This record gives sequence, structure tokens and C-alpha cells, in this order.
Amino acid sequence: MSKPSILIVCVASFFLSSCSPRYFLTRRLAGDLIAASDTFRTPQRFQLRTGVISNKDYLSPDYLVLQHRGWISGTHATCPPALVPPPCWDVSLTPSGVDTFQSLIAPGEADKQLLNIPAVRRELIGITGISKQANIAEVEFDWKWIPLNEVGAALYPGDPRYQSSVMFRCYDDGWRLLDRASHPAEPLEESLRNAESAH
Repeated sequence: MSKPSILIVCVASFFLSSCSPRYFLTRRLAGDLIAASDTFRTPQRFQLRTGVISNKDYLSPDYLVLQHRGWISGTHATCPPALVPPPCWDVSLTPSGVDTFQSLIAPGEADKQLLNIPAVRRELIGITGISKQANIAEVEFDWKWIPLNEVGAALYPGDPRYQSSVMFRCYDDGWRLLDRASHPAEPLEESLRNAESAH
């Protein structure tokens, strides 16, 4: 092989090796980065408070679902100063509720009044659009909740889909998802929260 040919091959190899797939913001890369983010990998937890709670909490949509399933029951109780005006309710797990929740409660938390239960996780459905300007890009995507257990299935019934958008920035090592707020980007967690509140 002649010297010019060797030189061309070396230069081409250098440029090819320096072009990481992360330098090209495709739908596949955007989807992989969103799905791998902490926001998507961390389960959404449901907090169940037993003991004396306000009437507003007892009649909230989540608690009504648990009552309808027969997992909790409540009796009228005297309101502590922090929970006025009355009525208040003394909430406890029913035998059916104990059977449902006991495997979901972390060891040592069974006797606590505030139970923290993993309920659902987010699942990316697909990327619906990418808009780029210089080293900034806005990515729109659809996602949904996936129940992790019977409690999650009860609290998040059906198959609602949400639409969100999040910002990406291109750095020297390629495109990155902006998980934290930085102008003009909206962080992923805030984007997802806004999508939920809009439905």
C-alpha cells in the first residue's frame, strides 16, 4: 500500500473513531437516555397514612380506591389541633389490606403510621419528535405508568398515556439529558409532573 493510501486510511480511522454514536441525537439515542434516567428507573411510591387523618385525606381519590377495595376502614375520631375542622377518621388496614400490603412494606416499617409502598414505574412508549438548535434539542415523547403490584394496579387503572418534553444538550462527549433545571431547559421530573397534572 502506498504512503498516501496509508495516510488516508489513518485519517479516516481517526475521524470514525472520534464520532461516537452519542454525537448524533437520534430517536433511539434519546429514548435510551430517557429510559435510563433515574426518573424512569426509580419506582413511584405511594404513601399510606394510618391512624387519625383529616376528612379531606380520607375522601381523597387514592383513599377512596383503597376503601372500595376493602383494604382500609375508618371510624370517626376526635381531631387533633393540626387537623381541624372535623370530622377526622381513625384509619387502619383491614385483614384484606394486611394481606395485600404486608409483602410490600419494608422490614421494620409494619408498625409505622406512614407506609411507603412502591406502586408503579414509568415506561417510555416512544419518541414523537426532536427539535434541534445548535447544541440544544427538545425531545417530545409519550410514556405511561406500569403497575408493580396490586396496589399500583388499583391506583393507576387503565392505560392512560402522557405526553412530555425534555431538553438535551450536546457536550464534548455527546448528547446528554438535562435532568436538572438549567435555563432554558425544563428538567425531566418537572416535565413529567406537568404532564400528569394536565390530564
